[in-house]
Amino acid sequence: MKRIIFTVTNDLTYDRRMERVCSTLASEGFEVRLIGRELKNSVPIMNDNYLKERIRCWFNKGKFFYIEYNIRLFVKLLFTNADIYSAVDLDTIAPCFLAATLKGKKKVFDAHEYFSETPEVVKRVVVKRIWETVASTFIPKADAAYTVSESLAKIFSNKYSVEFVTIRNVPSLAKQENFEMKREFLLYQGALNEGRGLEEIIDAMKYIDMPLKIGGEGDLSVQLREKVKQLGLENKIEFLGFVSPETLEHLTGKAFLGLNLLNSVSPSYYYSLANKFFDYIHHEVPSLNMDFPEYRKINDQFEVSILLNSLESGIIEKKINQLINDKGLYKRLQENCRRARQVYCWDREKSNLLKLYRAL
Repeated sequence: MKRIIFTVTNDLTYDRRMERVCSTLASEGFEVRLIGRELKNSVPIMNDNYLKERIRCWFNKGKFFYIEYNIRLFVKLLFTNADIYSAVDLDTIAPCFLAATLKGKKKVFDAHEYFSETPEVVKRVVVKRIWETVASTFIPKADAAYTVSESLAKIFSNKYSVEFVTIRNVPSLAKQENFEMKREFLLYQGALNEGRGLEEIIDAMKYIDMPLKIGGEGDLSVQLREKVKQLGLENKIEFLGFVSPETLEHLTGKAFLGLNLLNSVSPSYYYSLANKFFDYIHHEVPSLNMDFPEYRKINDQFEVSILLNSLESGIIEKKINQLINDKGLYKRLQENCRRARQVYCWDREKSNLLKLYRAL
């Protein structure tokens, strides 16, 4: 039984992509271990068919966190045996690949995003240069690599001279939802961070006669709540905080429209293909997305979404109200979601994952 170690910097609780990846490989005969970090509010770990471990740090943000976590992770990996060491994103690649190299083992890189081009990094010249150096140093040493979209796979393959495979972050096919069920609110799920159109969405809500539920937390949590109070929209916009995957499944199935709006200033966002986009599709919930390459490609194939070429609040308000009032358009998008979910599902996507790891 081949042993695989995956390394991440989150606390493992809400990482559905890693849950899918690890469970799939474990069910196919690999011995899988997922290592993350422990936070003050981390809930107890629930081990399924693979092992989960957490590392506790003194620092939980900023450069001191990354330095401490990477050192602790490296020491742990030195004393943990595996056949394949798989780093998830740049923030764990150094200790993961160094440990694998010292032990003469296989190295895999799993890029969930264009890390050095995220909004948190792209505007900080020194920080961006550091992460680009990490990327150019370690990614070319990978024995295999994969990412979440075809656009990113092409960029990374050309930039680092390593072939990147596309493994999309899509859900498994589940029991069909009630197609005629009543849908009563708009839904945003995900991190409350810069560049995700949340300020513009809140501004647009002044002119939309439907409530909005926001599931998640992030750097803008306090700022966004204050903005809602200033606009007097407390009765229309509800912050749910961190939401468990099970609760999120239930909520998404009841939503009228899913929101996934991003700022094109960040190349990481421009070439992204968010998991929430597929979550909406699988629950037959039409969505509002940006007119970026990956969303355009799928929408040209199935038309499951309304695409925006601008993050202006007036345009957001106009498109949402259009869907609320145009029942024919809404019904067509719903029906297309039903078709698209049969194609973009983990039941199909996982074959690429298994092929990659079996080849190692």
